[in-house]
Amino acid sequence: MKMEAQMTGGTTNNIKTAAIETIRALPDEADWNDVMYRIYVRQKIEVGLKDVENGDTVSHSDVVKRYGITE
Repeated sequence: MKMEAQMTGGTTNNIKTAAIETIRALPDEADWNDVMYRIYVRQKIEVGLKDVENGDTVSHSDVVKRYGITE
């Protein structure tokens, strides 16, 4: 299934409205798993965007060092 729903203006303060928008964007044949997945993904994206706004991120070079990744 495609991720067609778009977030409106970054994170939202009204969770109920965000959930309704997310559900309305689902195709008619969506099942409960689709509903739960879309809400879960939207919540994770909004938490990530809030982290970015707050500067709570880790640079690529720090991740490479931390996990011993060779490039």
